Amino acid sequence: METVNVHEAKTHLSRLLERVAHGESIVIARAGRPMARLTPMEPPALAAGRRVGFLLGEIQVPDDFDRMGESEIATLFSGNNDPAA
Repeated sequence: METVNVHEAKTHLSRLLERVAHGESIVIARAGRPMARLTPMEPPALAAGRRVGFLLGEIQVPDDFDRMGESEIATLFSGNNDPAA
């Protein structure tokens, strides 16, 4: 773990953060005395409520799902928006 002084840390903070992002830890010292440590953060935990596939076997998607409402949509884009037509 490398130790840098406060002035160097202020001057090169972006570089130090880049190194920390790659897994390094760096100590910041004032007058040779360690004051703080830059360490990588743990990735956030996934939300416990998000489950993919939890309805597997419970619902069915129709085969024509991607074509549902096709004629109504075509009518809307044809320029003939008269509902009486």
